[in-house]
Amino acid sequence: MDVLWFLKERTKFIRNYYETASAAFRETIRKIDAEEAPYEPPYSEDGEPPFLAEWGAADTSLEILGATCISMLSESLKLYFSTWEELLGAKCQKNFPGSFKGKGFVTGYKDCFGAVLKTDWSTCPADFAVLEQVVMARNAAEHPADIVFLHLNHHESLQQKFPTPVFISEYEKRLIEQNAQVWPHLQLVVTGNALFEAIRQVELLAEWMEERLFNVLYPGNRAGKL
Repeated sequence: MDVLWFLKERTKFIRNYYETASAAFRETIRKIDAEEAPYEPPYSEDGEPPFLAEWGAADTSLEILGATCISMLSESLKLYFSTWEELLGAKCQKNFPGSFKGKGFVTGYKDCFGAVLKTDWSTCPADFAVLEQVVMARNAAEHPADIVFLHLNHHESLQQKFPTPVFISEYEKRLIEQNAQVWPHLQLVVTGNALFEAIRQVELLAEWMEERLFNVLYPGNRAGKL
């Protein structure tokens, strides 16, 4: 089985899905900001920005879309790992229970496949900090804190582990860069750029692992693929 090919079919779908679905929301925001039809501001003396509800709905839709896509990416990475685990008969969760239970599936599979490949991962180009945050973002997206708001928040442990998180708003990112005080529960915001970079990191990891894992499964096969 060409596991990498199937993974990339999933990541290609996620890219296309985000680009297609986000276009309408981004266009609504652009038209409101540019005061284009049908969002020409009516005469008003109350000082309230026109079409605030419409702008907010489009912005929230982008946030939910990003969270949906990052959840899909996290599950795709997990399926990549678990498929190779099954192909190799590696029994990763049985052999590395502490890694999985205490640190999550990225670290668990990293420890397991590190043992299988006899590698310390020093030559792997993927950024595991980003990959771990993909999973943390997925967990935050799948377990919202309350029913009142559609906005999603990270667990407060995020910044303790990652001082400069990937999936947060530009506003909160600037506050962190300026060493300003931020809320303990940072808002989960998956921008298009952050999503595409996360996809790139998943693909970098899989590309690096694929031939090495294949050679473990089929030792002596110099072609690298059947």
